[in-house]
Amino acid sequence: MGELSYSAIDRAYPYQVALPEDICCMHNHTLIMEFCRAHALDYRTRRVTAIWSPIRQEKFRLHCFADPASARGFKDHFGGVMFDPKRDRENARAQGAWHRKDEYERVLESGPLSVPDLLRN
Repeated sequence: MGELSYSAIDRAYPYQVALPEDICCMHNHTLIMEFCRAHALDYRTRRVTAIWSPIRQEKFRLHCFADPASARGFKDHFGGVMFDPKRDRENARAQGAWHRKDEYERVLESGPLSVPDLLRN
């Protein structure tokens, strides 16, 4: 089976948990994959750019699930922010940015995950 388009992911996997991109790499990526495999979670990932202001942006990885219980279990374990593709992406466009209204705060730890030392600057 081929890759799903962004809009197909949003339709089939609408329950999405956002984690900063730099917390989802290296060993943390392995932890996430092992957790999802151990809990038989069917998920897809994609990315979104969060924008707080013209000078403050950050990439986030969306972990997308078909059902709310899977998303909730993932979020309970790893933390993160629930992301609604229809509400949070500008004009609900599949490749739209995520305009954040909250105050920016860099996330260095979330659940058992932490940003690798070489990415902490």
